[in-house]
Amino acid sequence: MNFELDEQQMAIRDAVQKICARFGDDYWLERDTDGEFPEAFVKAVTDGGWLGIAMPEEYGGSGLGITETAILAHTIARSGAGMSGASAVHLNLFGPNPIVVFGSDEQKSRFLPPLIAGNDRACFGVTEPDAGLNTTRLQTRAQRDGDHYVINGRKMWTTTAQTANKILLIARTKDLEDCVKPTDGLTLFYTDLNRDRVEVRLIEKMGRKAVDSNALFIDNLIVPAEDRIGDEGDGWKCLLHGLNPERVLLAAEAVGLGQVALERASNYARERIVFDRSIGKNQAIQHPLAVNWMELQAAELMVYKAATLYDNGQSCGAEANAAKYLAAEAAFKACQQAVRTHGGMGYAKEFQVERYMREIMIPVLAPVSQELVMSFIGEQALGQEKSY
Repeated sequence: MNFELDEQQMAIRDAVQKICARFGDDYWLERDTDGEFPEAFVKAVTDGGWLGIAMPEEYGGSGLGITETAILAHTIARSGAGMSGASAVHLNLFGPNPIVVFGSDEQKSRFLPPLIAGNDRACFGVTEPDAGLNTTRLQTRAQRDGDHYVINGRKMWTTTAQTANKILLIARTKDLEDCVKPTDGLTLFYTDLNRDRVEVRLIEKMGRKAVDSNALFIDNLIVPAEDRIGDEGDGWKCLLHGLNPERVLLAAEAVGLGQVALERASNYARERIVFDRSIGKNQAIQHPLAVNWMELQAAELMVYKAATLYDNGQSCGAEANAAKYLAAEAAFKACQQAVRTHGGMGYAKEFQVERYMREIMIPVLAPVSQELVMSFIGEQALGQEKSY
């Protein structure tokens, strides 16, 4: 058992840190203010070849695992870019995984190189306004018509749809009442985001203003049959291959965000002098920060345990969900404590920690609620009856 990064992993961390160093606090404050997508940052990451870190080498990727991808995601968030930086590339890191696993050779050759090169940008159409976390109750419908499908429906919380030209979209191809299991009858597509048929409506939100979230209204979207990933009705199975990596990557980003918040708070506690002493000398300041450090360290270990299990082809559902839960909880506490440690200045944008506090709510809420994680662990790890 080795808790140290190997030489390749350290090289990945160091190279990504150098890219992130070019985009400091002023850059992210500007993006948080003007809401412009961080194109320059994404281009720098793309030019470094990092979008294909987990993609097969024969299609232009690096052929590495989720562990290395988590290191990349963690480093971005840890740099101070937070979720504004990590979310800008998040989907392209794990999203194509169903294509890698279930796509044909022709589809891989057609879809993966443009994604890796940054010529295509994908968004993820899963969540719906009336289904929420109950993915088996999706109502967006894909109707087969000869050599294509016609898709109608709605999607919610679709990230980067303002600038994406591709969409990974799951829709129902068989009525729920005609299915043996609720997970049957769903089909996955990767296709053009045709804005003549898909209205993309921006959702104004609490944080991460630079990376858009959207409501999608799909009206007779024509999708060629060759854009279907896997067999018809196997969409849920295809989608599952992206869920655990997504949880691992989001957990890695949450840990990174919590750690940079803790670093800012610790620095401020050393430098801020009140009553002729640094405020960090007071245990009421020092002890909560110490707890934050311990909780973040523990969460980070779970992140890499889950990633290692996934890369070794072992079951990791409980560990991936636990990593997401623990990272979100630890990072939320660290971000909150960072604001409190700064006092009134924690409420000021120039000190960044108020942005971290807003952005950490993303890992707390998504892609699955903390409550559902607890239910999953209770059922799968502890053998309790299903509670939902």
